[in-house]
Amino acid sequence: MKGLWSVTFAKLVGNKTIEENDYNIAVSTYVVQKDTREVIDIKNLNAEIKEIVARQSKLRTAIDEIVGDIEGNRS
Repeated sequence: MKGLWSVTFAKLVGNKTIEENDYNIAVSTYVVQKDTREVIDIKNLNAEIKEIVARQSKLRTAIDEIVGDIEGNRS
């Protein structure tokens, strides 16, 4: 992580450009921040979730059987 006071972008604009933007000097008027979001393959993610849920179901069944044995509920 960069330091708290790290400068990540800058842009020099002329007075004419500021005038054309109704004297709006907000940084977001002149500089667009880079999109750093991670690109997610939703089909792949859903496939992974499906596998996880199936494995969780199998584990839950196995745990229930173990608990049943411990409690003496199985014949």
